[in-house]
Amino acid sequence: MKDLYSSVDTPALLVDRAIVLRNIDNMQKRADRAGVALRPHTKTHRTPAIAAMQVKAGAQGITVAKLGEAEVMAENGMDDIFIANEIYGDLKFARLRNLAAKTRLSVGVDNREQVSAISRFFEGAPEPADVLIEVETGEVRSGMLPGPELVELAKFIAAAPNVRLKGIFSHEGHTYGAKDREQCAAFFRKAQEETLGAAEMIRAEGIPVGTVSIGATPSILVGGDILPGVTEIRPGTYVLMDAAQGAAVGSYDTCAATVLATVMSKPTADRVVLDAGVKALTAFTREGGICGTPGHGLLKGFDGLRIGKLYDEHGLVYGKEANERLSLGDRVEIIPNHICPTCNLYDRMYLVEDGRVADELPILCRGKSQ
Repeated sequence: MKDLYSSVDTPALLVDRAIVLRNIDNMQKRADRAGVALRPHTKTHRTPAIAAMQVKAGAQGITVAKLGEAEVMAENGMDDIFIANEIYGDLKFARLRNLAAKTRLSVGVDNREQVSAISRFFEGAPEPADVLIEVETGEVRSGMLPGPELVELAKFIAAAPNVRLKGIFSHEGHTYGAKDREQCAAFFRKAQEETLGAAEMIRAEGIPVGTVSIGATPSILVGGDILPGVTEIRPGTYVLMDAAQGAAVGSYDTCAATVLATVMSKPTADRVVLDAGVKALTAFTREGGICGTPGHGLLKGFDGLRIGKLYDEHGLVYGKEANERLSLGDRVEIIPNHICPTCNLYDRMYLVEDGRVADELPILCRGKSQ
């Protein structure tokens, strides 16, 4: 175990190439069977090279969370980008117009003030700004509830200069907290019905709605059918997976990403200390539900053994099993609870294949949250 990826110092982010490619292929086939476009959310990996793999496999563009991510992805060859989030501020609106001149770009909206500002900044642009209205379907975050106010926003967009309504989108993030697969499926179906209903409300006013975009990894993987009328799905975590998603699907075999750590101390008979703490894993936990993740990371190959406590630079594993099986200098792979913020902690990921490091991929969107 000491020689595990000995060419890489720890902590380090590892990604199994074969599992990534299998995850990409499986989700693309899922979208193809449903007759919908796949626009993966790249905030998970923040890595243009992985995004390129997804597009090569058939994805019709990508999704990002932030304008900074969109700028980096465009610089690295992505030519169809949806910012599935609201942005606000003159600096951002100026950057949005500049980027829209270089690539096919759309952005989420959920209020008139934002639409008015975008309209103003796109005055004189060769093409109007493409926007999608966000529909809130249960996550209780951003977005508009289906109803009259949403329809009024659609009318406002239709009448505004320099802005074009491309469609609507929603994110059923509350499915992460479903108590079981049956409830996940119920949440998923209701979220889709509300999103489709919102589209019909807008169309009833004579306003076209081309794109109806949904998606979250647990709902797409275990939540049942994608309903007719949905045109696009936007899962993100599926490409790398993590301990939360592994819990949802009932297996960790699809978890492509791990954090490589070294045993640095064994101060007592029931405590092992790793060199990976909060700065290597994040302190993320998810209590309960199908994505429930006790502890702070799952030790791969140790039958459910988890990190019990994190400090900035230390990860503590408790129990006699860990003490008996691990020696100073041994290296272990940790499946993170939540891969999205974990990727943002690293400058690069190491692609591994057949027990060796095959490539290094820079995480170029790291820190690009502006």
